[in-house]
Amino acid sequence: MTPRRKRLFVVLAILGGVAASVSLAVMASRQNIMFYYDPSQIAAGQAPANKRFRVGGMVVKGSVARKPGDLQVRFVLTDLAHQIPVEYTGVLPDLFREGQGIIAHGSLGPDGAFVADEVLAKHDEKYMPPEVAASLKRNSPPAHPGS
Repeated sequence: MTPRRKRLFVVLAILGGVAASVSLAVMASRQNIMFYYDPSQIAAGQAPANKRFRVGGMVVKGSVARKPGDLQVRFVLTDLAHQIPVEYTGVLPDLFREGQGIIAHGSLGPDGAFVADEVLAKHDEKYMPPEVAASLKRNSPPAHPGS
């Protein structure tokens, strides 16, 4: 075999290894990507039924329900156009409050409620997750002129 052919095989082997590495990395990242949906998209059936995703919105005032001594909590999220019930078992973040923006990670349950395995609350008075702010802005009623 000539030296030129050996170099060609080495280069092809390196390219093949790089291509295999890139394809494995892309496949691994696809499995770890978690998409964001707002309550309107979930109500329209755009959210996956059997995959984890994120949902965000404002916690509806008066919707938080929990039994004393139990870690299970239920509340309703809204994007001002649609509402979705959320079920979560665990300790809620200290900053979780009614009327505040949150993002929850989980999946849709068989009854249509979002079953969260993680709840994230905003970290100060001025911050709102960008996805939640965009969703609320998109679904808020237009301001009346002169008001």
